[in-house]
This record gives sequence, C-alpha cells and structure tokens, in this order.
Amino acid sequence: MADKETLYDQGLDLAFDGDFRGAIERYRAALEIDPGFVDAVHALAMAHKELGELDQAILVGRRLCELAPDDILAHTSLSQFYQMAGLIAEAEAESARAKVLDWKRQLSEEKDEGKA
Repeated sequence: MADKETLYDQGLDLAFDGDFRGAIERYRAALEIDPGFVDAVHALAMAHKELGELDQAILVGRRLCELAPDDILAHTSLSQFYQMAGLIAEAEAESARAKVLDWKRQLSEEKDEGKA
C-alpha cells in the first residue's frame, strides 16, 4: 500500500498529464491516510477547479482554509474559485484575508530583520 506522499506525487503526475479525475482519486486516497494533509487538500481543490467543478473546488477550498488559516495561497485560491463561480463578495472577502495575511508576514519579516 502506498503512503500519502506517494499517492500525492502520483496525483500531481496525473494532473500534469491532464488526467484530473485520476489525480482526484490519488489525492482522496492520500487524504484517507491523513485527512489533514494540506498539500493534498489544495491539489484536490485545484483539480476540481480544472474540471470546472466549482462547487466542489469551493467546498474543498473552505476545508483548506480551515486546515491552514494563515496560508495566503489557500485564501487566494478560494478567492479565485468564488470569482469563477460569480460569487464576487465572497471572492473579495477571501482576497482581503490573503492581503492581510501577507501584510502580517511582511511586518514579521521586517521585525526579524531589525533584530539582526
């Protein structure tokens, strides 16, 4: 039986080849092993987006943001899913969250540089 990383990597290979259904199967298998595997959750959301399954992409994107609330890319991706689905207010809210997180990251880096 393959481990979660192997399944995830197989999913990436399938997605790269355009087989998003196969990729989804591998990502889901990886998530059966570790439901909190953030990279697999994000890849699953992106695969659904590529297939035009925006409701699923949004659902998985929300889960991603729950698992990784400080992940700028997670909020940016969810914003894109909302925008593609025509949910502009939701897209703008997620985009704003991503911007705030990025500002916090920048401030933290500036503080760290000041200590050096």
